[in-house]
Amino acid sequence: MSRRTILITGASQGLGRGIALELAERGHTVLLHGRDRARVEAAAAEVRAAVVGACVRTYLADLADLDQVHDMAARIRAAEPRLDALVNNALAGGGAEPLRRELSRQGHELRFAVNHLAPYALTRDLLPLLTASAPARVVNVASIGQEAVDFDDVMLERDYEGLRAYCRSKLAMIMATFELAAALEGTGVTVNTLHPAHLMDTAGVRAYGLTPVTGIEEGVRPTVRLVLDPDLEGATGRYFDQFTDARAHEQAYDPEARKRLMALTHHLLDLRPPLG
Repeated sequence: MSRRTILITGASQGLGRGIALELAERGHTVLLHGRDRARVEAAAAEVRAAVVGACVRTYLADLADLDQVHDMAARIRAAEPRLDALVNNALAGGGAEPLRRELSRQGHELRFAVNHLAPYALTRDLLPLLTASAPARVVNVASIGQEAVDFDDVMLERDYEGLRAYCRSKLAMIMATFELAAALEGTGVTVNTLHPAHLMDTAGVRAYGLTPVTGIEEGVRPTVRLVLDPDLEGATGRYFDQFTDARAHEQAYDPEARKRLMALTHHLLDLRPPLG
């Protein structure tokens, strides 16, 4: 298999770092995103130390600030000759203080912003590079934890709780995956999403007070499969529970709900006109 260039968001720790190591070991160029310069450079150094001759580059951005998301995408488009895959892995979890409602730089509920708006904006901004590199893949790391989006209170201004916000934002990510996959049909860019593994040993899981039950490697394998497996060439608009082609929350298959979500998303991101 020829060397591919793959961007992994949230690659300075946890699942993202594990994905980067696995892809580098397979001979691919990895672009590591992080919001903390020291941590993402440390992750890059770890990959280089583990894999002789690894090709690694780093990009810095806080996904809670859409201006930084757009700026990073512009830097990637300017610096990278190709992009064969994008793994939207970075996330805001339930939080160490789950009853404290947090906001993004633009004033949106933090989990909705980081887990849905940022990856959608990044994907849209990188589409020219992904399309030029086609066949290319977008892999959105979602969760089995999903809760219906309440369109009367999308930003959870009432009865806020961090894990509830997380589950709603991950369903929004899944719904956007399905919409984007349909819009990109025929371009050579596929878009899929998955639940990588149950309660992996990550900082986010521990911060919320949960006890990890699986190691990072359990999530690395199914995610890397969606990036590289030749049997999935052309597969798009799917949700996987690890390796199983599965069914997401019922709201993900509601055309009206998806239409409302995407209209809101495009409005908040000031995207005109929408794809499709």
